[in-house]
Amino acid sequence: MPFTVATWNINSVRLRAPLVAQFLREAAPDILCLQECKSPVDKIPAEVFAELGYGHMIARGQKGYNGVAILSKHPIEDAGDRDFAGLGHARHVAGRLENGVVLHNFYVPAGGDVPDREVNEKFGQKLDFLADMRDWFRADVPERAILVGDLNIAPREDDVWNHKQLLKVVSHTPVEVERLAETQEAGGWMDVTRADIPEGQLYSWWSYRSPDWDAADKGRRLDHIWATADIAGAAHSSRILRHVRGWEKPSDHAPVLATFDL
Repeated sequence: MPFTVATWNINSVRLRAPLVAQFLREAAPDILCLQECKSPVDKIPAEVFAELGYGHMIARGQKGYNGVAILSKHPIEDAGDRDFAGLGHARHVAGRLENGVVLHNFYVPAGGDVPDREVNEKFGQKLDFLADMRDWFRADVPERAILVGDLNIAPREDDVWNHKQLLKVVSHTPVEVERLAETQEAGGWMDVTRADIPEGQLYSWWSYRSPDWDAADKGRRLDHIWATADIAGAAHSSRILRHVRGWEKPSDHAPVLATFDL
């Protein structure tokens, strides 16, 4: 049975529950992974999503910050979470589908504004988080797994609106790109989105600071769908729903989707 996975940094699931509901009605993915829910788990409006057919939810949350959730039409088993870099943040949760595929939902730290861990603790936390991910995958190489989420790094030159201008901007610095590549290699992960859409500029995030984000189009591809090599070939139909960024009172991220024939 094919199934479609979507990932979306929602920037407050309670504030934007109507947008989540609209997206579920219009795009109808089988599974939606949300990041930056900014809510304790018991305050997530799960009943709103259940009424739309998403009766299964696995989530980790905290008040006002971070938070990850997996909404599913189909039964999904809680497969745990890890506190990467010991930050005590709700930034990871995993679920196991009935076909045995493990789905990881990540929200990697943004890293602050200055790409120097000596003067910016948040940047150091981001690098440590990625290093911990890398080491975990090296120690226990995943199989039949999908990894999605806001990884807060745009790795390729065509994943940002201007490669040269952003080389010293957090999310596209060489040290971050290298650390993400190490993490990807450690788990044998394949970038599903770029396997499907190998050429051209591709973005999933546009800043709130831009007065006309659509016309300026100064985007970055921060949101990703990866799969282990043993199932990556089953992925297709990757897409980023750019128009969702233009909905009323939107998140600054757009949903990213892929379908798997598994």
